[in-house]
Amino acid sequence: MNSKAKTKGRPFLEIFASALSEDYRFPILELFAFLFTLGTFAFASLSSAVSTGGTGELAAYTLTSSLLGIPLFIFVILIFKNIAYGLGNDVEKGIIQTFFSYPIKRRSILSAKLLSALGFSLLLLFCIQIPALYIIAPGIVAPHIGTVILTYIADLGAYLQIAGIILLITLILKKGGLALVIGIVLIFGISIALSLVEVVVTATKSVLGFQILSVFSPSTALGLHYQALGTSVAQIWTPSLIQVMAYVGASYAVALFLFILGYAYFSRRMSL
Repeated sequence: MNSKAKTKGRPFLEIFASALSEDYRFPILELFAFLFTLGTFAFASLSSAVSTGGTGELAAYTLTSSLLGIPLFIFVILIFKNIAYGLGNDVEKGIIQTFFSYPIKRRSILSAKLLSALGFSLLLLFCIQIPALYIIAPGIVAPHIGTVILTYIADLGAYLQIAGIILLITLILKKGGLALVIGIVLIFGISIALSLVEVVVTATKSVLGFQILSVFSPSTALGLHYQALGTSVAQIWTPSLIQVMAYVGASYAVALFLFILGYAYFSRRMSL
């Protein structure tokens, strides 16, 4: 049994190592690590955090959310490069077909590719930004590390949904360059759409509208929980922390569903 497990594990590790080498070859890893570090120190707003409450949860939320815009955009570009361009080119050039000859299931091949493309990118983001945040404001971050992590998780929900969509588009189109272009257009389109929806539901004071929006963008619910989107908005709907976590879970369930669709297509329907 152990010998079979080792036999199955070796192809997985080989594919994973190959994906890591391709996704983060010099100077990609060094460049994105630098950009994540720069983004943290350049955009973190310590003065705003202190003015909102000094060392409380609101201060931790304000500090964390103040730096997420540009670094998360950089993170998305890295994901698009790895999934749309990297995986798409592997499919387009037939490299994936070589992996199909390995004694390993298709879903394991995709898992190895996504572990490199998405998993390592998340590890890079968290391992750089959270220690950097601690350096900036240890008195705010250390007592409320849970709030910091929750803020990251809430903001990542929408981006993981987009990553799932990009995975599906990449596998269906089988063209890396085209999938990358569509992905970039898609993220701008979705960002604009979410902003317009937020304006409409704020103007109409629709609680249901905010609740639906929070499924696709749980950072909205978290911001409302901390009343960080303005008093007039917070008066419309102020979700509890339990409700916020429920919307975060719903958002990740949507992302998981999209990735499951990608796995199903890759495993059963995709032909080269």
